[in-house]
Amino acid sequence: MGKKRIVKKAGQSVDQGLKSRALARTSKKKMEKGVLYICATYNNTMLTLADTSGNAVASSSSGALGFKGAKKSTPFAAAKVGELIGEKAQLMGVGEVAVVISGIGSGRESALRAFAGKGIGVSKIQDKTPVPFNGPRPKKVRRV
Repeated sequence: MGKKRIVKKAGQSVDQGLKSRALARTSKKKMEKGVLYICATYNNTMLTLADTSGNAVASSSSGALGFKGAKKSTPFAAAKVGELIGEKAQLMGVGEVAVVISGIGSGRESALRAFAGKGIGVSKIQDKTPVPFNGPRPKKVRRV
């Protein structure tokens, strides 16, 4: 049989190795203004920092930080991703960003709050969530 191995699982924490690796891969490009894209789905929250012409400079998601399963879509995980992208933006010298939010996940607001908490100004917030005009086709009438 041998010894039983005990694996301790912390509640909701970010893997420090993954976080440090994500910060190490920061671009050396310097820019004053940028665009932050937040995509909050039911299953994940993804943030992408781009320059004003639309070229992606830094991106991360709650899955990339080590959150698994249902924890990826929580506001806590989204806040951690927002903090990480905020740190990357600080290293690049970003002063202010325009934010484009899409999706209907629970991490929309918390990701933006965590990013803005790093001291980077938010010039405008735009919501690009797709809204259906007609919706899905209704069910056929039931024949008994």
